[in-house]
Amino acid sequence: MTTAEAILPTGNWKSDPVHSSVGFSVKHMGAGTFRGSFDDYGVSLSEVDGAARLTGSARVESVDVKDENLKGHLLSPEFFDAERHPEISFVARDVRAESDGIVVEGDLAVKGISKTVEALGSISGPVEALGGGQRIGVDLETVVDRHDFGLDWNADLPDGGKVLGDDVTLTVHLELASEE
Repeated sequence: MTTAEAILPTGNWKSDPVHSSVGFSVKHMGAGTFRGSFDDYGVSLSEVDGAARLTGSARVESVDVKDENLKGHLLSPEFFDAERHPEISFVARDVRAESDGIVVEGDLAVKGISKTVEALGSISGPVEALGGGQRIGVDLETVVDRHDFGLDWNADLPDGGKVLGDDVTLTVHLELASEE
């Protein structure tokens, strides 16, 4: 297969929030990996002029972490600045098959800053769903430098290191339901 059209089904598809997730991870204190996610998001896959169009957005205020104080810090101007930038968005410019998976290239906008990113992943299905309709699965991952999006807060550690790493891994696991 050489084109995404060969592996992406036609029609309109929307994310099933019960069976999907949108998350991020970053090195913390050089020792562990901190993980968070967003609870309020939407993703759609459609066909526009014969090409696959993947779009999505997440409400910043829905960031889910295990500490309310940390959530407040993430919503502040030092990180996502939720009051001025309430949404993170992604619009794919190209979806294509490559090797045994898919490559999605598009514009990611965080904190009012838009950058081109490329995510690698896989697609499965379509399969017949219980109760009718069809489902497909799309798993994508990319790594971005958080400073490219104005997420610059950090603190020094006693040994000279930093609290947060620069690279943030973004992961999207989607189960998309057909809208027909």
